[in-house]
Amino acid sequence: MKVNLLKISGLCSLLVFSSPLYADASGATWGHWLTWKPSGIQVQKVVTGTVTDEADAPLPGVSIRNTVTGKTTVTDANGKYRIEAGNDDTLVFTYIGYTTISEKPGGRSVISFGMQPSSDNKLDEVVVVGYGTQNIKEVTSAITKIDTSQFRQSGARSAMDLLIGKVAGLQLTRTSGTNPNSGVAIQLRGVTSVSVASSPLIVIDGIPGGNLDLLQQDDIESFSVLKDGSAAAIYGTRANAGVILITTKKGKAGPSRFDYNAYVRHEVLNERPDFMNAAEFREKIASKQYSAMDYGGDFDYFYDLINKNNISNNHNFAVSGGGANSNYRVSLNYRDLQGFAKQNDRREYSARLSLTQKGFQDRVTAQFNVATNYNNPNLIAGGGWETVLVKNPTESYYKPDGSFAFTRNITNEIARLEQEKYLRSQQTSSVDGKIDVDIISGLRASVFGAVQRDSYVNNIYRMRGSQNSIENGESPGGGYAEKGSVLNQNFSVEPTLDYNKSFGQHKIQALAGYSYRYEVGENFGAWNRGYLNDVFEENNLGSVPIKLNTIGISSGKSDNTLIAFLSRVHYGFADKYFVQATFRREGSSKFGANNRWANFVSFSGAWNITEENFMKNVQWVNNLKLRGGYGETGNSGFANTASMVTLGGGGVYRFPGDEYQQTYGPSRNPNPNLRWEKKQETNIGIDFAVLKNRLSGSIELYNRVTKDLLDTYTSPQPPFIQSSIYTNVGTISAKGIELTLNYQVVNTSKFRYSIDFIGSTTDNRLDAYSNDEYKRDMKTFGGIGGFGALGDAIRTYEGGKLGEFWGKRFAGFTPDGKWTFFNKDGNVVSNAQINTSVFRDQTDLAVIGNAIPKYYLSLTNNFTYANFDLRVFLRSKLDYDILNTLALSYGNKNGTQGNLLRTAFTKYNEIKDTYMYSDYYIESGSFVKLDEVTLGYTFKIPNKTIRNLRVYATGSNLATFTKYTGNDPDTVQDTGLGPGIDSRSPYPWTRQFLFGVNFGF
Repeated sequence: MKVNLLKISGLCSLLVFSSPLYADASGATWGHWLTWKPSGIQVQKVVTGTVTDEADAPLPGVSIRNTVTGKTTVTDANGKYRIEAGNDDTLVFTYIGYTTISEKPGGRSVISFGMQPSSDNKLDEVVVVGYGTQNIKEVTSAITKIDTSQFRQSGARSAMDLLIGKVAGLQLTRTSGTNPNSGVAIQLRGVTSVSVASSPLIVIDGIPGGNLDLLQQDDIESFSVLKDGSAAAIYGTRANAGVILITTKKGKAGPSRFDYNAYVRHEVLNERPDFMNAAEFREKIASKQYSAMDYGGDFDYFYDLINKNNISNNHNFAVSGGGANSNYRVSLNYRDLQGFAKQNDRREYSARLSLTQKGFQDRVTAQFNVATNYNNPNLIAGGGWETVLVKNPTESYYKPDGSFAFTRNITNEIARLEQEKYLRSQQTSSVDGKIDVDIISGLRASVFGAVQRDSYVNNIYRMRGSQNSIENGESPGGGYAEKGSVLNQNFSVEPTLDYNKSFGQHKIQALAGYSYRYEVGENFGAWNRGYLNDVFEENNLGSVPIKLNTIGISSGKSDNTLIAFLSRVHYGFADKYFVQATFRREGSSKFGANNRWANFVSFSGAWNITEENFMKNVQWVNNLKLRGGYGETGNSGFANTASMVTLGGGGVYRFPGDEYQQTYGPSRNPNPNLRWEKKQETNIGIDFAVLKNRLSGSIELYNRVTKDLLDTYTSPQPPFIQSSIYTNVGTISAKGIELTLNYQVVNTSKFRYSIDFIGSTTDNRLDAYSNDEYKRDMKTFGGIGGFGALGDAIRTYEGGKLGEFWGKRFAGFTPDGKWTFFNKDGNVVSNAQINTSVFRDQTDLAVIGNAIPKYYLSLTNNFTYANFDLRVFLRSKLDYDILNTLALSYGNKNGTQGNLLRTAFTKYNEIKDTYMYSDYYIESGSFVKLDEVTLGYTFKIPNKTIRNLRVYATGSNLATFTKYTGNDPDTVQDTGLGPGIDSRSPYPWTRQFLFGVNFGF
């Protein structure tokens, strides 16, 4: 319908401009304005020439632009070009990695020359910022750009894997290891909220909230991470946790290009939790060290869950090219990700199309992107590791007749994989388009529109003979079937005006726009039990009689609307001084009726000190820029109906007239004053390059404060109906330092060696958690789980640091193996005498560690020799603690008859008491990891048809140096409010070996 309206509007415009009503006295229509020409234009002539590279070889794809008329062209496969220009016009020749050249034709009709590699590519880089781009030397905010040359090369399961360890201040953690159906926990510059979304906003090719499933690693051009408030403020309420802008590859002018990139990957077990084998288990029973049953067998079902022959592979084929007025890129991707666990896989089929077309004398540019991804994840496996590790290793999962044996206290994981299924069919698609119209010189009007659709169907079935069906009390021996669907859609429209003009030494960039976004999600689910055969599985839910206790059905729908007015002004003088201001006024249907709208502002500036005259003789300093900025952002990442009164079903009652009716009543208190969380952030940064650009980098210092935190508090009754309310109370803050360095150690024609280093540290605190109306001194996080109902490990008090373990301080064991602890006065007492009050002035509990790493570090060593390239990547987290829950639960011989860690009889042998949470199980999590090593070889083929051919091999997670005795500390959550709790059922810790090829022709 929208497309038809656009067509009709266009036809109407043509009719109106050509009608007599709009004719002047001479009879000419006003439509001649469409062929407007600037006054004073010079006589144009044809200029031709050839552009070569530093080796005097033709350089195809060089962009040439006439800055006066706006006309553009590119060099062909032989480096030749043709363009119209006046004698005093300026022709600008640009090519990535080469120094830009400007030429005035004068009286010449032929201009030929050779381009030279840029001595400082970074200063000529263009960085994607919100709603536009800027030259990196003009940037006034904290923005980090990562391009393909910096990506990790171990085969990304998610697009965010490419950034792990690459951006200072950006924490990316895979708590589920290499599980192909798991995601990445993302956090930028600490925690910004206690109850709503704390992950950065993802923007893909201008689409806010872009779906990462639509991205394949070979289709990504670059990431721009907007780290501070002044950079992110233009995105308003969704930018509290920062913004990550992702730009996909587009076609470039020049000859057609064909690119094929592929890899295969295999995983091998690195290390497993150190549980006893059957012989050791039997020996402990025989020696009376452990009381358990010996069933006479010898089993290790851990290995039966492993997909030993796992081979993952990825294939991407892309075609791209273009000319002076159009370019295109089409890519197809197939990916088969095999998990290290059996039945833990994911197959994906993706396609992406990008098209750019210019017209009307280069005054109109149209860009279109279409992307789709279809995937089939198998979700039945990936867990169950704890179950097989702690099962009695002398007991079989099978009966003597070969059928599965079931016991109610433990799941038969081998049977579950054979007798149950959980499959998903998912399709995600997006379509976006942008029309740019150059109205007059420097003024451009644009309209951007996008639609994104994500849908999936879950198919679950448990056979009649499965443990789940047999042990069900309502319908024993009947199959279980479930089917569910989810559909999420969002629609965006953003018209903008962009003004970009230079006046001598003055340069102004201005942006004004409007943003509309509508999001809607719906779901449906149904399930039933008692199926008498396994033929139909979940595809015939109505094939058994409906019983009240066996059937279920659910559905839901929710939407929200967000609109905004936005603006930005960027001013530069003499390439020395830059200032920028942004303003966004935004309204959201999520918030209370009294606070639907809010304003977000930012201010920033930069001083290119090296452009000053007093720096001209300081030869060893090549670039020195000082930046400073302040910005405000918001957070709207919570339920659509959080501010409204919602109704919940009550009982069914008999009404007058003997009619039974369903009753409803308020299930949530309304809050018409609910408003945004607002983050205020100040950032000071320094960019530098010294010693002939051999050493370069940046330093960032930031201080961010998030006010009006959203959380649930106890509400008085009356006047409220319910006992809790979602409201704005509290303040959280973070301050830190980030360092990025690059050092060109050796740079010769045959051998190059460079080092990249990043480091960051953050101090995150909950400054306030109460106000005059709602009071709370602290909140707990980090559920310990397992035996003993031990509660939460982390307490965060007002004014305290995030991630603090609060617990008992171990003082030793009594002669009979009972726990003793220190109380707040330093006296040794029994566990029963410990005061666990939540009040800080009364409790005997104390801070026994902190789960948030104080330092995040990474080091990349890049070597190039002749045709070989080698990358060695190390990563580290330092000065933090982890609660070893494996040791807490399975290093204690008392209370279980299952398998135990070997250390239960060595390190933890003194324990003859119940399960206990204390600093006895808190360990340092610090580690240094040899995370990735890549060796590649690029073939030099004397054939114009083959552009490049590179083969490479990568090893990942090769070695971890740590004193921590639990699982791989890198997989322990270090983001959010409940970090540092190790898993009892960790996805296996593996090494990965990958072989890949990059082929271009």
